[in-house]
Amino acid sequence: MRKKTIQLLFLLLFVPFHFLMAQTVTLEQCQQWARENHPVLKQSEIYQQILDLKNENNATSLLPQVTLNGQATYQSDVTKVGISIPNIHIPTASKDQYKVYLDLRQTIWDGGLNKAKQLINETENAGNQQGVEVELYQLKEKVNQFYFNSFLIQQNLSILEKKNGTLTERRKFMESAVKNGMLLSSELDQLLAELLKTDQLVLELKSNRETVLSALAILTGKPVDQLQNIDMTTNPIQGDNQLKRPEMELFAKQTDLLNANSEILKKQRNPKLFGFGQAGYGRPGLNMLNNEFDTYYLVGLGFNWNVLDWKNTSRQRQVLKLQQEIVQTKQETFVRNIDLATDQQNKQISQLTELLKTDQDLIVILERITKVSASKLENGAITTADYIQDLNAETSAKLTVETHKIQLQEAQVKLENIRGNQ
Repeated sequence: MRKKTIQLLFLLLFVPFHFLMAQTVTLEQCQQWARENHPVLKQSEIYQQILDLKNENNATSLLPQVTLNGQATYQSDVTKVGISIPNIHIPTASKDQYKVYLDLRQTIWDGGLNKAKQLINETENAGNQQGVEVELYQLKEKVNQFYFNSFLIQQNLSILEKKNGTLTERRKFMESAVKNGMLLSSELDQLLAELLKTDQLVLELKSNRETVLSALAILTGKPVDQLQNIDMTTNPIQGDNQLKRPEMELFAKQTDLLNANSEILKKQRNPKLFGFGQAGYGRPGLNMLNNEFDTYYLVGLGFNWNVLDWKNTSRQRQVLKLQQEIVQTKQETFVRNIDLATDQQNKQISQLTELLKTDQDLIVILERITKVSASKLENGAITTADYIQDLNAETSAKLTVETHKIQLQEAQVKLENIRGNQ
């Protein structure tokens, strides 16, 4: 019985711990959730549906084209035989004529136009899909900003809570000292005032953190409670200087589309071969000397070729070439801006790295100063204000070092994001 009780207690202790560990949220998770929650992701599926419909329509151009036609006419004159032959009646067509007929046209060779149109459809879809990726990639910067801000506030709260603990311990000693007449009550009041100030700052930071987490919740589509326990463990920095931004692929897709449009201009001028036929019923039929309603049909082969277009195609291709130059200049401008942002980010990383080297040394010194001040305060060698000043200096240094640590991590992640490695 005792063994079962111990096992039950062990499970009760283990399950909440495991549950809390499961609630840890990483930056990569937030980025993935934000991607899945973003409305623009639905456009990817819509673009694919549009491509399928366009390809289905394009495929019908190779199927037989059948049209039903009908007409009734009255004409002022008809064809007549201008001679008279004894004992032979030559019929004359009526001036009112009627016919209903089916026209059939079957493309035999379209000069490669169908394949060229399909290529344009697929290239256009690839560009649209890449545009979605570009917009989703830009979402990462917003997620990073809220994520690191939340973690910074979280670390600051931890430091302030430790400061509160230190002040609370001093409060117990000073209350006892005031009670025994060894310390003025005004000295205790200064400590109590500092405690209230720290509590107010903690409340302010908690409110700010909830605001940041609320924004992160909107981006990720997750409840705020699920985002409380943030883990700063991130993937190792790759340090790859190669530019892998999705915008680069978008520029390539735009160039591909212009090339596909240029190719279709060539195909449009190729000769087209087709078969045709007509079957109908009317008066007269194909025999103009038969003035009765009759059925008829005809079949044949045909071709067309736009021999001369007055350099229209040539000018359109020049337009496409100029548009390609515009895409190229946009790409060059983008790369230049990325290189500029990379240089600035590298400088910031170097600066923060150097600051962190001295931050730790400063904290060690200030902790020694605060420890000595606490001893002096207990011995009545200094005032509470002097002690609080030293404690605040230590706390400020600790807040600064945490800020620099998180800023360095954020700067490194931002550099990866700028280069497209994230």
